[in-house]
Amino acid sequence: MVTRTRFDDSDCPVARSVDAIGDWWSLLIVRDAFDGSRRFGEFQRSLGVAKNILTARLRTLVAGGVLDSVPASDGSAYREYVLTEKGKALFPVIVALRQWGEQNFFAPGEPHSQLVDRRQGHRLRALEVLSEDGRRLNPDDTTVHKVSAQ
Repeated sequence: MVTRTRFDDSDCPVARSVDAIGDWWSLLIVRDAFDGSRRFGEFQRSLGVAKNILTARLRTLVAGGVLDSVPASDGSAYREYVLTEKGKALFPVIVALRQWGEQNFFAPGEPHSQLVDRRQGHRLRALEVLSEDGRRLNPDDTTVHKVSAQ
């Protein structure tokens, strides 16, 4: 079995974030949690993922503080999974992936699910990366300041 490379001590925030999320199943679980899924069976039906894989990913997300496992809201013996504050902070990531997918993987006019503002019923404006003073930035406008080795 291949040992997974860990990035939890990396000086790069992207590497640590990817390490915490783990894989694409985990992002889809988080997406479904934003869409209201709470129970193991709901995630399993939505994703069609094998139960052992789903169990492992849910454990990782709970251990990483992205989800909490709580008693079922209906008082039954089941457990439910709810987003923590850390998990809710992934919302812009999920929106960015959704918008990137809409722009790059659907033909014009091809139907797909849409994320809309509950109050107004309108689609969301495209996310933008802004400077501290509000200027719109693109990759050429930024640079990474690496941490120097001690």
